[in-house]
Amino acid sequence: MSFPRYPEYKPSGVEWLGDVPAHWEMMRLRHCLQRMSSGGTPESGRAEYWSSEEGGEAIPWVSIGDMTRSSTVVATDRSVTRLGLESKQLEVFPVGTLLYSMYASLGKVAQLGVPAAVNQAILALQAEPTSTDRSFLRHWLGFLEPTLGYFASSNTQENLNVAKVRSLPLALPPLPEQRAIAAFLDRETAKIDGLVAEQRRLIELLKEKRQAVISHAVTKGLDPKAPMKPSGVEWLGDVPAHWEVRRLVSDLEFVTSGSRGWAEHYAETGALFLRIGNLTRDSIALDLADVQRVVVPAGSEGERTRVVEGDLLFSITAFLGSVAVVPPALEPAYVSQHVALARLRTGRLAPRWVGFVALSCIGATWFKLQSYGGTKVQLSLDDIRSLPISCPPQEEQVRILSWLDSTLTDLSALGLEAEAAITLLQERRSALISAAVTGQIDVRNAVATEAA
Repeated sequence: MSFPRYPEYKPSGVEWLGDVPAHWEMMRLRHCLQRMSSGGTPESGRAEYWSSEEGGEAIPWVSIGDMTRSSTVVATDRSVTRLGLESKQLEVFPVGTLLYSMYASLGKVAQLGVPAAVNQAILALQAEPTSTDRSFLRHWLGFLEPTLGYFASSNTQENLNVAKVRSLPLALPPLPEQRAIAAFLDRETAKIDGLVAEQRRLIELLKEKRQAVISHAVTKGLDPKAPMKPSGVEWLGDVPAHWEVRRLVSDLEFVTSGSRGWAEHYAETGALFLRIGNLTRDSIALDLADVQRVVVPAGSEGERTRVVEGDLLFSITAFLGSVAVVPPALEPAYVSQHVALARLRTGRLAPRWVGFVALSCIGATWFKLQSYGGTKVQLSLDDIRSLPISCPPQEEQVRILSWLDSTLTDLSALGLEAEAAITLLQERRSALISAAVTGQIDVRNAVATEAA
């Protein structure tokens, strides 16, 4: 889809903005607002239902985290507080109020779908209705987000304040033209958002398919006609009759976890220090995108926690079910106290087979059953030792692992295609908004054609 340009342009007076249509007006944001107000935080310091026998209606209290989920903020169970029950009361803003984040997720824009209060990191903006279309302003503020580095400042992180937001530039067409541009963008971005949602749903389905493929392969094998027998584990069900089911301990050389206090040995260079973040719940490969390094302390503790090829690594304090198998030729690496290191004896079980079993419904169910610790869920080393393992003959393990590698590679390729499609769609969305709200394209006829 291509669009014409306006017949005449003029300098905007803003270096990074360039030229705008000649009949548009350049102004500061404050001139198009009826009202601007920041929020606050309830005295409890958190969003929750306050119990009281006195009056007051429960209303949503919106934080920046609520703004990142969608362009329209609605009431959620997580972000509800009760106003009028404490000495510090918060203003309730009406439906349609634009929300603008000044800290953290800088420049995020949302629109209230219900009356709500907001926290102090958010500005509530109400457009001047006689001169400014609210939807056009929402799209303009979204367009400004990548440029906010020109206006933001902080000692530790970028942020804005009320004065800086009031002084943000605005290229404003006549009101009917604003409405036409907003209608066009609302329509086109809704289409793009729908396509993005489809791709994200596909990614979720592929993840579910991946989990189902792994679970079926390590519990039923590849031969649909194979005779079956009870596994001896109630929640596991039947397995092929020629398979064994036993505890991991019967094939372990040892299991251990990392030492405490290694944070003081962190360094810019040195050995890899493998933490929970290096393990994933959808792969048995290590994720080394974000690594910590350590200068290894002398003594047996360092040797005890050093990994070798084929070692199995399990998260034991958070993200239970995360697992990885140490690959060949990994540089010297050690595990943190939150990771269990299990080393197999050479023999019946391939390390990658055990990794997939731990990643499957077997591992997920077992770790859930064994987790303990109240608010801090964790596993013991005995829980790792006792993990049930389905065990086909070695040659069958090899065949199944080869099939899994091929099948999961295909599923990963489809997932990467969906991720790439999302990236392109989001780039298209941003480019379309940018071009329309700055007048680089004239969409008035497109709106009229659609209406006809």
